[in-house]
Amino acid sequence: MAAILTIAGAVTVAAGGAAFAGKAADAIQALDPDKDGTIDLNEAKAGAKAVFEKINPDGDGTLEVKELKGRLTKKELDAADPDNDGTLDMQEYEAVVTKQFELANPDNDGTVDEKELKTKEGKKLLKLIY
Repeated sequence: MAAILTIAGAVTVAAGGAAFAGKAADAIQALDPDKDGTIDLNEAKAGAKAVFEKINPDGDGTLEVKELKGRLTKKELDAADPDNDGTLDMQEYEAVVTKQFELANPDNDGTVDEKELKTKEGKKLLKLIY
């Protein structure tokens, strides 16, 4: 029984990794209009704008912690909220995306590729832009 659970767990982890690899490739395809195989900061910001609009169902132009669930923690929201109103407007959200883009781009070439999107920092960026 334990062996079956171990195998099932390994399959689940492997499937999750494969699903994420597909998500990185899908994000590049969706967010890369110039088809160079990478996402630059302007392309990331365009994705961020679409995500912002999608996760802001009340349309008030700000994101609360519940709307950011799975994208930013309360602690990260607080750090990214310079006016301390408990929400992020589009400009504040874009600043978070810019910072995360820089973290996901360790070679500082101005773009993130599929390999970089598969890193810890790249995965965090993907949650914000796709």
